[in-house]
Amino acid sequence: MANKVTIQDIADALGVSRNTVSKAINNTGILADTTREKVLAKAVEMGYKQFSYANSMEDFLDKASAKKPLATGDIAFFSGSFLDNSHFASTMLDKFQYEITQLGYGLTMQRITPENVENLSLPASFNKERTQGIICVEMFNQKYCEMLCDLNIPILFVDAPVGSYSHQLAGDVLLMDNTTGIFTLIAEMKKRGIKEIGFIGESNHCRSFFERYVAFRNAMFLNGLEIDEKYCLTDIHKHGPEYFACLFEELSKLEKLPELFICANDFVAIDLVNCLKIQKHSYPEDVMICGFDDSAESKVMTPALTTCHIHSQIMGFTAANLLVSRIEQPDLNYRTVYTEANLILRGSTKD
Repeated sequence: MANKVTIQDIADALGVSRNTVSKAINNTGILADTTREKVLAKAVEMGYKQFSYANSMEDFLDKASAKKPLATGDIAFFSGSFLDNSHFASTMLDKFQYEITQLGYGLTMQRITPENVENLSLPASFNKERTQGIICVEMFNQKYCEMLCDLNIPILFVDAPVGSYSHQLAGDVLLMDNTTGIFTLIAEMKKRGIKEIGFIGESNHCRSFFERYVAFRNAMFLNGLEIDEKYCLTDIHKHGPEYFACLFEELSKLEKLPELFICANDFVAIDLVNCLKIQKHSYPEDVMICGFDDSAESKVMTPALTTCHIHSQIMGFTAANLLVSRIEQPDLNYRTVYTEANLILRGSTKD
């Protein structure tokens, strides 16, 4: 006898949360119509029987049989940097592209150069007439993002400039949960008697970095732990080799290391590890380390890196639904949506 299909089975098949599937099947909560339809279609496909609202289900099946025509036009992907396979957005984009192509949209890739940003210009390959929506990743220049919003094309920012807190962008914003994992980690450290904790990473680089830094400070306060500002290396405004050199210099100024450094992402943590090696320090013996993103590199380091896992597939699915719902309902209020992230304790924090 075949196993009965569960809500979790449907969630796993779609790469969404169990809660999303439950809302769609039970017709509760707020979901984009496209999301609800995808969940119900998958439920029917997998043979799920436990629908709690027969009339709504019949309506859905009637609509499904009508075969809604596919959309036309392209969605433009704008990025300010190269996204290799280690970047969470690489997997996210794969899921995003799959979802929008099922609806009939094409995807065009638009690399934004420093010259584009400086001149507030668009790539030569960008076709405004065919573009139905824009998704931006690693786009952190406030003025350039505002220029894109002025195109009056539905737009979604995956992460956004820090300036968008005080000058809201005319578009939706998608972020991962940048807070819970850091709160959980610091509470765990307090239980172990760890009190000296620092933060490394340019706090104003983007909203995600800023939120992780604020989470660090708030968690320290709520756990009754004092922050030693000399352990907060947040003002290094460099990138690549220059960032590494500046980080090395700042670390060299410290008379002693804290017990734990929380880093803005895994790649900052990797730079930290390499600096420590040159300075004849080791982790976690001399200092424990936590990153963020759960990159492929975090798993193969020795010891492996404690980090926060981003659910890239769910972000891709959510991004598609946010942007498509904006295209279909352009008068919706602007939304800021967070997807789940989970702390993963590994050897870099003696776990």
